[in-house]
Parts: sequence; structure tokens; C-alpha cells
Amino acid sequence: MSDQPPPEGSAETRDSEDLERLRARLVDIDRDLVRLVGERLESVLAIGRYKAERDLPVLDPGQEAKVIRRAAEMARDAGVDEEMVRDIVWRIMAAARDAQEGRSRWGPPSPE
Repeated sequence: MSDQPPPEGSAETRDSEDLERLRARLVDIDRDLVRLVGERLESVLAIGRYKAERDLPVLDPGQEAKVIRRAAEMARDAGVDEEMVRDIVWRIMAAARDAQEGRSRWGPPSPE
């Protein structure tokens, strides 16, 4: 096996370039996912502030169930694994709830 790169234009070079393009696309998708999770968290924190101003409880099991059902339906419509989406959305919601309650580094600072 040689340490030399494959010749320019070879099938091996094209395959490597194709793989790098596919991987670059994943980086773009991951960047979008992270940005969207951040946007969702900001929205949840705004809801948390709204609730706090009105002495409403953070936990709303009915609303959380509605969000999970909606996400599962969206996954089904998109042909994406529903259980995976439920798990992801549930984890994001749990982290957001912790932030609303000040138990997370993303939430409002806890009083010392």
C-alpha cells in the first residue's frame, strides 16, 4: 500500500471527494440543528418568563403531551422514525423545563 495520494481524476479520488462533500453537508445540517435548538430554547425561556410573571406553573403535562404528539405526527408525515423524534423532542423539552426552573446553565441565574 502506498502513502501516495491517488492519481487526479481516479475513481478513488472521486469517491473521496464525494465522501467529503457528503460529510460537509452533515456539518451544515448539524449547524442548523444547533441553531434551531438554541432558538427553541430562547422561545421556551420567553414562555418561562411569561409564566413567572403570572405565577403559572412551569410544568404543563397536557401541553407537553400535545408537543410530543405533534412532533410524532410531523415525523410520520416526513417519513422519519417517530420514536427517535419523540425521544429527541422529549430531551429538548426536559432541558428547557430545567432552564425555566433555573436548574440549568441555560436558564435564568439562580439566586445565591
